[in-house]
Amino acid sequence: MTTRDVVFPPNRHALYERDRYSPAVRSNGFLFVSGQVGSRENGSPEPDLRGQVRLAFQNLNAILEAAGITFDDVVDVTVFMVDPQSQFETMWEVVPEFWGAAPYPNITAVGVTWLNGFQFEIKVIAKLPEGAAG
Repeated sequence: MTTRDVVFPPNRHALYERDRYSPAVRSNGFLFVSGQVGSRENGSPEPDLRGQVRLAFQNLNAILEAAGITFDDVVDVTVFMVDPQSQFETMWEVVPEFWGAAPYPNITAVGVTWLNGFQFEIKVIAKLPEGAAG
């Protein structure tokens, strides 16, 4: 088996170790980022919904930065939302702060019943620069 080329952001290592997953894996020219939530450094959810979405994007951006890329390199986005019918517009007010300019990446939005105490999660696939590891 090939050793996974894992990308870790600064901090948050205890969260990944506790829950036994990698924050991101480089493979075949892409970066596959695990779902990021609006967790504080101690792993607890940010209570304010807008703040939780911002923090999820900040956590995502820390991983992208650790891999030497930005959100501009993201090609595929999946977001998971608890109760999207009542919270979608509130969540989506925050997205333009991080989304950048057109053309935008593709997106799939999924309504779920449980996110371990969180209301929003985002996972992405990003294209790595030519010659990058993975």
